[in-house]
Amino acid sequence: WTPPAVDPDDLAYLLFTSGSTGRPKGVMIAQRNVTAYVEAIAERYAVTEHDRFSQTAELTFDNSVLDMFVPWSRGAAVCCPTQKELINPSRFIRANELTVWFSVPSTAIFMKRLKALKPGSFPSLRWSLFAGEPLPVEIASAWLEAAPNSTVENLYGPTEVTDVCVLSRWDPDRSPADVEAGSVPTGHPLGDMRAIVVDDHLREVPPGGTGELLVCGPQVGPGYWHEPEKTAAAFVVPPGRTEIHYRTGDRVRRPARPDGPITYLGRIDFQVQVFGERIELGEVEAALRAASGVDLVAAVGWPRTATGASGIEAFVGDAIADGPALARRLREILPTHMAPRRVHALGDMPLNANGKIDRGALMARLDEEAAR
Repeated sequence: WTPPAVDPDDLAYLLFTSGSTGRPKGVMIAQRNVTAYVEAIAERYAVTEHDRFSQTAELTFDNSVLDMFVPWSRGAAVCCPTQKELINPSRFIRANELTVWFSVPSTAIFMKRLKALKPGSFPSLRWSLFAGEPLPVEIASAWLEAAPNSTVENLYGPTEVTDVCVLSRWDPDRSPADVEAGSVPTGHPLGDMRAIVVDDHLREVPPGGTGELLVCGPQVGPGYWHEPEKTAAAFVVPPGRTEIHYRTGDRVRRPARPDGPITYLGRIDFQVQVFGERIELGEVEAALRAASGVDLVAAVGWPRTATGASGIEAFVGDAIADGPALARRLREILPTHMAPRRVHALGDMPLNANGKIDRGALMARLDEEAAR
């Protein structure tokens, strides 16, 4: 049997995003995009046939590309946990003597709540990788204690750029100086990828300035399946440049120094307008995380209005937390327009299929309560 010829521009796969409008977009990823990504990751982590990788992502989640194709490219083992093992995978990590762990931070947050991140718990790990949502500093530190022989890295990247395009290594001595909003810095571009931070006119902001993150390079896909208008809006050529850049929709800070990391500030669409004041929900969540000592928190703009929202509601993933006391504390440390009206203590924070906090479910919960 002879494998069919594959052109670098042939599609490798279509991955459908959830879509904020309820209509999923089919993200096209070409063979050349996957090849560039897999080679860059395998080279960065010096993957060999002796490695043993975790497999934590659903096939519909772009993290699965690293889970499967990176180890396969170097003859390493892919260890697949059952759904039960994935809820608290500590025993699975030890039993399979994993060398590379890769998951969303929420998995590690739950493990910390279950007191599963005891010092020295995972001696076999040499790499501990997290992606899909901001990585809280407390979780990075706790995981490093649990896996003392490993290096912890925060990986960032949208589906449109083949999963990961920017990353940073957590150094407990040097990294804290670059922390914003309680999260590990986003970092520097992977491999041959490049990144710029731009204003509303797609012009690069000065060092230390904030704006939208745009990325370009060999991992940027060709666009959306049968969606030319959406492709044209998201895949652009900024003024003064010749290469197509993908607009991530993420608000970041450009490094103030040449060797500094990009730092993540939140989704542009996570900003909410409350009575004319623009609020970054990530800042509210960082304050709640610090006040409560709980890592799993969320803030949403609610009730919704034609121009944004009329207030902020917050949630903390701890059933015994004192919500009213936390709300009072946040009113002391946050500007009045940013302080949540209420803090809801939840025993089970709703998560979507990819293990991230399901903000839509939190909004629906508030809608249901108001309708009663």
